[in-house]
Amino acid sequence: MKTSYCIIKFMARKILHFDLDAFFCAVEELHNPALKGKPFAVGGQADQRGVVASCSYAARAFGVHSAMPMGRALHLCPDLIVISSHHGNYSEVSRQVLALMEITPLIEPISIDEAFLDVTGLQDPLQDIARSLQERVNSQLHLPISFGGAANKLVAKIANDWGKAHQKGTTPPNAITIIPPGEEAEFLAPLPVQSLWGVGPKTADKLAEMGITTIGALAETPPDTLEMLFGRFGPELGERARGIDDRPISLEHEVKSISNETTFARDLTDEVALREAFRRLADQVGQRLRKTSLAGTTIQVKLRWADFTTITRQTTLPFPTNLDREIYDTALQLFMENWTRGRPVRLIGVGVSHLGPPARQLGLWDDTPQKEASLLTAVDKLRERYGRDIIQRANRVRKNRQGHDDNEFSDQK
Repeated sequence: MKTSYCIIKFMARKILHFDLDAFFCAVEELHNPALKGKPFAVGGQADQRGVVASCSYAARAFGVHSAMPMGRALHLCPDLIVISSHHGNYSEVSRQVLALMEITPLIEPISIDEAFLDVTGLQDPLQDIARSLQERVNSQLHLPISFGGAANKLVAKIANDWGKAHQKGTTPPNAITIIPPGEEAEFLAPLPVQSLWGVGPKTADKLAEMGITTIGALAETPPDTLEMLFGRFGPELGERARGIDDRPISLEHEVKSISNETTFARDLTDEVALREAFRRLADQVGQRLRKTSLAGTTIQVKLRWADFTTITRQTTLPFPTNLDREIYDTALQLFMENWTRGRPVRLIGVGVSHLGPPARQLGLWDDTPQKEASLLTAVDKLRERYGRDIIQRANRVRKNRQGHDDNEFSDQK
């Protein structure tokens, strides 16, 4: 047993990274094959000032890309087909993809369309494992999927990005790129420093001032020099440049915050409408917290004015909460402290962080929070079963009866 342990302990790891390119669009094509080959984008409608969440390769040929305002995308491609997001479909297909990856229990999802796998325990070569998994997804789910493989997560991810960018004759890509153990530094050396995790525009500019533009040049920079430039992060950056990354596959994904935001169809200046928008967001965040049995002590608001200036403000409560009323009251106070009446507001967001169990010390005679939590749990169950509008606050019902326009908002997660 000791001999087997030593072999496993010191053998090179086998890590795969997979990525489903243009995932939302690929799923939409599964449900509507007529979209194949056409320029289309998934995201919010232009008249609601939505953005492009994903776009087809035919749309990319016109210069359309993710995170672009939909109005700009339609200007570049007047024939662009705009499709509203169907997050339920995307989540279900993502679940099906992960199910096909269960040749190993060591799976670390990064997002809805990519993950790391540790397949060190499998005897087959990394190339063969990746090919087998790719064929599963291609044949069973009819989706393209690309893999990068290496002895660590850092190089596997970069290998996948490189392979997708350099695959010829296939759009979307369906690539496999494997970097053998010991060849990490050689593979990374000619790549731009921006390819490394942790190297953003500011870091890249600072390195460029020293004449360091490639990962190879960064790898040759003395650790003392990097520490002088970037503090404790410097030597770690040098290790990454040499292809060193000992991070294990993470099996636990702690939720650090829960938030919702909304972009208004038109800039709002009306305080009543803004208060109602904050009420909605607080209700949504509270419901999501209770669904995951979490509460948080830090309440944050995100505010974007008409000129696209964006600020965030937060405050910490003396107790954890997942109650709609407490989230709303705190968020509204933060908003009112930072808003000048009459200033147009484009977007607002509400979030709760520093999460943990929803426990708090109750006063001897005060069980109001406990009663409120029980009531909200019952309301959550009704809304999940019959829809969000099955129960509304009395003030919203009155507004609707008076013909109040309740379609001011375009909710986005």
